Amino acid sequence: MKISFAELSAPKAGTIVVGVGEDRALTPIAAALDKEAGGALVRAMASSRFAGKKGQLLAVLAPANLTVGGIVLAGLGKLADVDALTLQALGGSLVAHLNGAGESEATVRLGALEGKLSPAEAAANLAFGARLRTYRFDKYRTRMKAEQKPTLKKLAVQSDAATAAKKVFADLDRLADGIFFTRDLVSEPGNILYPESLADQAMTLAELGVEVEALDEKKMKKLGMGALLGVGQGSVRPPRLVVMAWLGADDKKAAPIAFVGKGITFDTGGISLKPGAGMEEMKWDMGGSGTVIGLMKALAGRKAKVNVIGVVALAENMPDGNAIRPGDILTSMSGQTIEVNNTDAEGRLVLADALWYTQDRFKPRLMVNLATLTGAILVALGSEYAGLFSNNDELAERLTAAGRAVGEHLWRMPLNDAFDRAIDSDVADMKNISGDRNAGSSIGGVFLQRFVNGVPWAHLDIAGMAWSKKDAPTVPKGATGYGVRLLERFVADHYED
Repeated sequence: MKISFAELSAPKAGTIVVGVGEDRALTPIAAALDKEAGGALVRAMASSRFAGKKGQLLAVLAPANLTVGGIVLAGLGKLADVDALTLQALGGSLVAHLNGAGESEATVRLGALEGKLSPAEAAANLAFGARLRTYRFDKYRTRMKAEQKPTLKKLAVQSDAATAAKKVFADLDRLADGIFFTRDLVSEPGNILYPESLADQAMTLAELGVEVEALDEKKMKKLGMGALLGVGQGSVRPPRLVVMAWLGADDKKAAPIAFVGKGITFDTGGISLKPGAGMEEMKWDMGGSGTVIGLMKALAGRKAKVNVIGVVALAENMPDGNAIRPGDILTSMSGQTIEVNNTDAEGRLVLADALWYTQDRFKPRLMVNLATLTGAILVALGSEYAGLFSNNDELAERLTAAGRAVGEHLWRMPLNDAFDRAIDSDVADMKNISGDRNAGSSIGGVFLQRFVNGVPWAHLDIAGMAWSKKDAPTVPKGATGYGVRLLERFVADHYED
């Protein structure tokens, strides 16, 4: 779908979209169109349940005196409260509605709003939401009915600040590129996406100026990464550690901020085998690494003025005869030993080496890791929040605020000494799970904390957020790309030159 920006003018074809506030309050543009349509819009609202509430849409057949085929009234809620998220959701909902109606061309006449955004920001955010909803993962579908295919080819957003809107949209468009890259990676099946091929995908970021290197088994063994290598030893697909560097700050030697992602490209649970039902979903156990790679694409795409390191630990967890067993003891890169009491708690093992490597090599200002780490976080927070664990209050507050601003919410969870003592082992420095199922997400958090070496750090458990089984206005069901928007906003708000 092509998105364009234009000055306000009467469209000659397709569908025209105008905004309506709560209690059927017409915006100036909607009022002018209603007058031109002989009051058809007001009459249509009066004979329907449409009240202009946020998210409501009402399709109206255009009167014969208009050249367009149809009109869509778009509910904005209270006009004084219209913000970026409102308009992004509207853009996404419009794309879904127009495709459902079989429309090929549409014009959104936005004009000035009473809300919190400039006309340029308003237009750009509506277009951003529309683009996010265009995402589809159809590459393996060979038989699709006509009604299953998108029809909308052109979306024009009209504004009295069209030139400025186009400039604002440019960075949002690059952010969408990063989100789509993450969604693509997370959507791929395990026979296509495995550690080596995921590393190859990360290598494509070199085209944007990202420095990328992939550590193979030999290099990881030399570094002493026994935890990561242990997880991968049961698969015929060898593990990888991929390092990405975007040095966009004026001072290229300034301490970077670092993002670390869990990349289990398929998780059977290993010897501690998962139940068969639903195991196909474990292709997205690399969601944390997908977010880090997509974030690097977004930051490099818009030439962010910041030094950022992205590290992803990639392995496949399989129940081979060579796989690690419950009771095995692994020696991590930090020198700390780990008793493996459950091979399905493998994400924390690969992150242990990745976190230690990142702080040891790059001396970052802070580290944020992302992982589909625990089912327990789903029990606690469902699919409404990702779990946030941190050793630094300021970092936690900044991440939470960034998530709130973009609609990717976080909820801070506890880390304390009692949880930490629960992973003490009788035969090693620690064990990878506690002796019971209580506080499972916090147990994962305190395990990771043992490998950050005092660096300001946050762990985002995104197990409930990386994949969705239902559509949302800007997130079609499937891979969500959760975290890319949050972390891009976090970086932009606090760490760019």
